[in-house]
Amino acid sequence: MKIERIGFMTPGDMGQAVAMQLKNKGYTVCTALDKRSERSRKMAADIGLADLGSISRLVAECDLIMSVMNPGAALEFAREAAAAIRNQARKPLFIDCNAVAPETMRAIETAITGAGARCLDGGLIGPPPRGKAKVHLYIAGPGVADLEGLGNEQLVVHLAGERLGDASAIKMCYSAFNKGTQGLLLQVLLGAQRLGVYEAVEKQLLDSRADLYNWFLGTLPAMPPKAYRWVPEMHELARTFEGVGMTPKIFQGEAAMFELVAATALGRETPENRDRNRTGKDVIRQLADAPRK
Repeated sequence: MKIERIGFMTPGDMGQAVAMQLKNKGYTVCTALDKRSERSRKMAADIGLADLGSISRLVAECDLIMSVMNPGAALEFAREAAAAIRNQARKPLFIDCNAVAPETMRAIETAITGAGARCLDGGLIGPPPRGKAKVHLYIAGPGVADLEGLGNEQLVVHLAGERLGDASAIKMCYSAFNKGTQGLLLQVLLGAQRLGVYEAVEKQLLDSRADLYNWFLGTLPAMPPKAYRWVPEMHELARTFEGVGMTPKIFQGEAAMFELVAATALGRETPENRDRNRTGKDVIRQLADAPRK
């Protein structure tokens, strides 16, 4: 199929950067800013996204709808888009690129195909593609080759086959390894700080696992403003593993860990306004001093 206009929801931290790469590839990229925050409006304006206002106009005027948002909102948005698609003759292709369980992805597909449109499954792995950073977009589902041309050097497209759910499964397993590890290490080090033994634990880690400890401290400063989005992602991870006969409790606990972070002053910052001089150890100390429930 020929794709010229892409309807993109939403232009947040990751979404803005992905939309920018699509524009760099030559696509016309639009969004719908009715009921969106001032932050979303500014981020869309900063890269020149065309605002079509409503979801109805977005699905009516675009060839492809891309959903990149808080995973907790992904199914609700798909249902809103499906309701708009159902009322028009022209049916855009829809791809969900969020951190959702394969089971959630199938619910999204049911909504979209029930409206007469086609749905693909996507998963983004990596940082927002700004500067020299790259993000990997895995795509799966019937007719997956239609979106092979979306990629460039910074938005690296991988075709994961025609079985819908596989791209989400790849994303979930990677997220469990990556963010799950960060959540566990945060629990350990925050606990050490509150127990008053951080320096001793740090000394032992530097002696035996310096690579892992230093990696985690390097990732930590950027995490708190994203914690609110990681909460529903952990619940999607729990749903993923429960769906294949494994315990959901590990990631339900991690969701609670990130809820704790999201409720702090650090968690209420945005990726744009956080203190760039704050170190990982600073984050541990400030989270440890935050009021406790």
